[in-house]
This record gives sequence, structure tokens and C-alpha cells, in this order.
Amino acid sequence: MSPLELRASLSLTALYALRMLGLFLILPVFAIHAMGMPGGDDHFMIGLAMGIYGLTQGLLQVPFGMLSDRIGRKQVIVPGLLLFALGSFIAAFATDLYWTIIGRGLQGAGAISGAVTALLADLTTEKSRIRAMALVGTSIGLMFALSMLLAPILYQSIGMNGIFAMTGSLALAGVLVTLFIVPSEREVPASIAATPPAPFLSVLFDRELLRLDFGIFALHAVLMALFVVVPSSLVSGVGLPVSEHWKIYLPVVLCSFVLMVPPIIAAERGRHFRTMFLGSIFVMFLVHAALIGGATGIYALSAVLVVFFTAFNVMEALLPSMVARTAPPGGRGAALGIYNTLQSLGIFAGGAAGGALRQQGGAAAVYVFGAAVLLIWLLLGASMKAPAPRAAAKAEPTADAAT
Repeated sequence: MSPLELRASLSLTALYALRMLGLFLILPVFAIHAMGMPGGDDHFMIGLAMGIYGLTQGLLQVPFGMLSDRIGRKQVIVPGLLLFALGSFIAAFATDLYWTIIGRGLQGAGAISGAVTALLADLTTEKSRIRAMALVGTSIGLMFALSMLLAPILYQSIGMNGIFAMTGSLALAGVLVTLFIVPSEREVPASIAATPPAPFLSVLFDRELLRLDFGIFALHAVLMALFVVVPSSLVSGVGLPVSEHWKIYLPVVLCSFVLMVPPIIAAERGRHFRTMFLGSIFVMFLVHAALIGGATGIYALSAVLVVFFTAFNVMEALLPSMVARTAPPGGRGAALGIYNTLQSLGIFAGGAAGGALRQQGGAAAVYVFGAAVLLIWLLLGASMKAPAPRAAAKAEPTADAAT
């Protein structure tokens, strides 16, 4: 990477990571905490509180992404972070589940993921972009891992309200990163800056982009549904109190990070891409099949979580780089806005469906839901086009050669 690409990649990854840490910190503990709040006797409402973030974000990702194509990326990113912070502080002072839902909805209104990833695509060349996007994807997995470790400890020390206040503070820190560390948009190559916006409908209905959009929807729907069930399973099924959940999550995530490296390297070099892509989906499907079959003991659950998060992290790295590569230069903001809309709607659908299914059919119904979503994704992905090896893009000298 050039110095500009490295600075852009590291600073935007840090920005994304700060925000995702704020989002993920509630996942390991909220479902348990909410049961003690007014309205917390309804699992659907708990799932809604976890997933409403995705609904409001889903409604605004495309408008914010398109707006960033027209007025600039940072002009969208900063207000979005301030909205996220406002929602976090409302949730911090909430005294019942309903105000928490309002706060989570406002968090989601800060829909900046498309603008962030579009700016990263603007500032990187084709041959560097998959590395840059892999950094973002890996940061998502890393923040998830860190949240698994820190959330139970923070919950014991500062409580759920303190965690929400911390997420607001992280969003405000993200504003400072955006203003003073992220490269100026004036540093974007002139050919990119001058690229007219691509027609929205051509971006929206692009077949390959739609396939990738469904992929990120499925990935996060499955994740959210899983975490409606897993924390309480560790408490009731394994007998592990919330304060000790890190003893499961830490080794699980460390192992998954080690195991994810070879598939990402192979995919980055353009070799065995389809194998890595489809194999990761199939592995997550097998994990759900094992959970349906009764893999609920402490060692069995730990093993399937290692496998799940290895595949999850691989897909988090591959999917956004594929969207940036497939979208036209003048439509990256819109394409990544649509992509992040489907990610957000997946968060909402997974949380709401997971809560409703657990209320009606227990944990097994949630696992069946996840398996069905992954099977559909596998069938849709079977006919995808594998990208050309990276060597084919060797001669591309500037970022505007992205597609």
C-alpha cells in the first residue's frame, strides 16, 4: 500500500471499529439484562430492542450512501456519528425496554457504513482494496471478539446503562478520528472526484451486487438470531454466569482469528475463491445442524462457536471488497449503501425473528431458522462469478480503475 492508502485504511478501520465495538458490546449481555426490565418478559420485545438498530439503519443507508456520492463522505459520516451518540445516551438513561428501543433506533439512524466503506474504496487502488476491506472486515470480527471479552466484565462493573454511555463516548471519539486523522477527501484522485454518480437503478438491480447484498443480510440475520439464544444457553444450559462468559468467548475468538487467515490469503490471491466463499457458508450451515442436533454441552458449544466465527470472519472480509470491486466508481456510495442496508435489515430480521421464534418454539426453532437462511444463501451463491486473480489488475495505476 502507498502511504495514503495505509493511512486511509488504518484510520477508517479504526473509525469503523470504534462504532462496531459500541454496537457489539451489548450483544453478550443485553438479552439477559432486558429480562429484568419493565417489558422484558416478552422475548419478541427483547429481540426487537436488539434488532431495531438494523431497521432504522436499513432505511437510511441508501439515502446516506447516495448523499455521500454528491456532497462528500465526511459530510455524511460526522452527522451520522452524532446521531449514533445521541441514541446511545438515550438508551443509557432508559428505565424500561421501550425507551431502550427508541435509543437503539436512533443509534441505527447514524447510518454511515456505506459512506465509510465508499471513502475507503475511493482512497485505495484495485490491488490494495481487498486488503483494505479485509482490514475493515477483520476489525468487525476483532471488535466482536473484544466485546465478548469486555461486555460481561463491564456489565458487572458499570451496568447496562454504563455500557450504553460508553458506546456514545466511542461515537464521539469517532468524530475526532474523522475530522483529524482520516485523509481529506481532497486527497482522492481527481478522476474519482470527477466521476458522475452512476444511475441508482443500475446499481440497485445489478445481479452480482444483489447476490452479495443477500449474503450480508443472511450473515447478520444468522448472527443476531444466534445471540438471542447463546448467552442464556450458557447461563441455563451450561451453568456459566454472565461474568464468566469471557472464558468461552476469548478462546473461541482467538482460535477463529488464527483459522481465518489461510482462507483470506487464498481468496485475496484469487485462488480457490469460490471454494472459500461457498465453503464458509456451508460450514456455518453445518454449525446450525450441530446445534439442532443437540451440541449444547460446554465443549461442544465452544467447538461449534469456533467453527462459526472462523467462517463468519472470512465472509466479513470478503463481502465488502467484492461489492467495492463490482460497483461502478460513481456508484460506490450507493452500492455500499445498499449493501449496508441489507446488513442492517439482516440485524433487524435476525433479532426480531430470533426473539419471536424463541418465544414460540425455543432455541431449536432459532437454529432451524439460521440453517434455512444459510441454505438459501448457499443455493443463490452457487452460480456466482469468481473474481479474476489479483495479478490481472497489476497494471491499474489509480483508484479509478476499480472496476
